Amino acid sequence: MMGAAGQSGVLIVGGGHAGVQTAASLREAGYADRITLVNGEPHRPYDRPSLSKEALDDASAAQDFSLRGEDFFASRGIDMVQARVARLDRDSKSVVAEDGREWRYEHLVLATGGRPRRLPVPGAELAGVAELRSLDDARALRVALEAATNIVIIGGGFIGLEVAAAAAARQRHVTVIEGSDRLMKRVVTPHVSEIVADYHRSCGVELHFDDRVTEIRGRGGVVGAVLTAEGEELAADLVVLGVGMVANDELAAAAGLPTDHGILVDQQMRTRDRAIFAIGDCAAVEDESGGVHRLESIQSATDQARHVATTILGNTDPYSATPWFWSNQGALKVQIVGVGNPGDRTVVRRDGNRLSVFCLRHGRLVAIESVNDPGTHMVGRRILERGEVLDEHTLADGDYDLRQIAKRAVRVGGRS
Repeated sequence: MMGAAGQSGVLIVGGGHAGVQTAASLREAGYADRITLVNGEPHRPYDRPSLSKEALDDASAAQDFSLRGEDFFASRGIDMVQARVARLDRDSKSVVAEDGREWRYEHLVLATGGRPRRLPVPGAELAGVAELRSLDDARALRVALEAATNIVIIGGGFIGLEVAAAAAARQRHVTVIEGSDRLMKRVVTPHVSEIVADYHRSCGVELHFDDRVTEIRGRGGVVGAVLTAEGEELAADLVVLGVGMVANDELAAAAGLPTDHGILVDQQMRTRDRAIFAIGDCAAVEDESGGVHRLESIQSATDQARHVATTILGNTDPYSATPWFWSNQGALKVQIVGVGNPGDRTVVRRDGNRLSVFCLRHGRLVAIESVNDPGTHMVGRRILERGEVLDEHTLADGDYDLRQIAKRAVRVGGRS
């Protein structure tokens, strides 16, 4: 085994948004010790939300999706190395790469992200079955969209629908197969599902609900059709999988750290080992009531990274940032702030093609879902971040300016 590259400092495993932001925030806050960022991909860290949006456009071939400039890391004294990590040794406080290189740490930040969930059906390994997680995936999918005629997308979540919009814009025949009774059921209310479904249908996309794929058929190793549980056989020369993501928590689990569909962390994003943190898509956060949640959100990943940087520097406050999400689907811009539950009361405000749904729990606003209504989304973020209480009857008044509601809202919990 090669010698260890340093004893002290912060070691970050993962070159996505969470890992890069941790390194940047540490330096911005004055951290002077060694920072090593281990990036498992062959590319310089890049912007992941663009993969299912701008990177699928025809004009994207020459675009640079890098998160930071070429000299960013060197100019800040951040050692970025390309390696795939094989093992974490908590006793020696070291991480070992597949090629034998070893790094020691004082603090370790696991930002290992996730990977697309595989579809356990015959034919899932055929050529022409695509997934979308990496820059190489996006580049390959852009080329495949140009060549395809019949495209079947499995999964009606953000990724599947963003790809559907890109394919429909190319005038391809697009079918989306969703296992539940509506689109994006896990993250939005029926109000938003309905307006999104209507939009995709208007673009020529066929939507199949309450159905699932049982087999992907091909000839000569190449996909040709998709069979469903309802007995349909759909022609397909390109199949795109959008059935969710699995957290990359194996490294932590093998080192004896507790996992639950993600690496378990407390409200400071710290694992059971106080020298080790986990952030981003790989982190399963335990809340005060004993529940566990994992947010697949770029914004949450970067917010958690900033928080971990301050914790390493001595902050003891719990992580409390309000999560927000977005999805661009053709002419639709879907934005969400907060996290709603199926049992929440809803207040709907609609003005033409703009829609916002306010989710209330026990009389308190917990989430806002907006379609083509960025102004409401931005004001709503400020309201939720300040922990304010809104009057439901005033909120329901469609003629009332939400900015005035924010001004008159009652502050709670001493937050400002």
